[in-house]
Amino acid sequence: MFEQWSVDSPMATTPGVCILVSVILIAAAVIDGWKLKVPNWITFPMVFAGWAASAWLFGWSGLVASLIGTVVGLGLLLPLYAIGGMGAGDVKLLAGVGAWVWGWVTFYAFCFSAVIGGLIAVGMVIYSKKILHHAGQFWAIVGEIMVIRDPGQLSTIAAERKSSMMLLPYGIPIAIGTIAYFACIGLLL
Repeated sequence: MFEQWSVDSPMATTPGVCILVSVILIAAAVIDGWKLKVPNWITFPMVFAGWAASAWLFGWSGLVASLIGTVVGLGLLLPLYAIGGMGAGDVKLLAGVGAWVWGWVTFYAFCFSAVIGGLIAVGMVIYSKKILHHAGQFWAIVGEIMVIRDPGQLSTIAAERKSSMMLLPYGIPIAIGTIAYFACIGLLL
């Protein structure tokens, strides 16, 4: 079913790489769920080790592909971070995924993670039984993004609103979505 999303990434198909990345993601998700923070002691070593492993296994071309994957991971979540929509640890976590499995795999893992994150967010809102409150906040945020467009100002507004919002530790959807993608295309077998 997901064969069209399977991407030729020699690093992602290297035995054990996706299992290692999955283990790191599970640890990050547990910590994020517990402390609402993905710590640097997970993200930075993940990124640097991904670069080193890619260079060691595939030479300069592997290092370049790993750097591109890192940039893809950063680029997909950095806009949300810039407007106060998520923490820096979540951004660095996806960058770490990119360092290990490179660009296209990271992009598809992000797509799975975004869907999972949306489903979890909707579930949290329904569970809270404050659907109208959260729907109002959602539309206020969309309106602010459309009208204000200044990331610094949007980030300030988000910080002021933070105490009245339910927070989704996004390391959890990143872990679930990425591992689900790996499983769907057969990278965990």
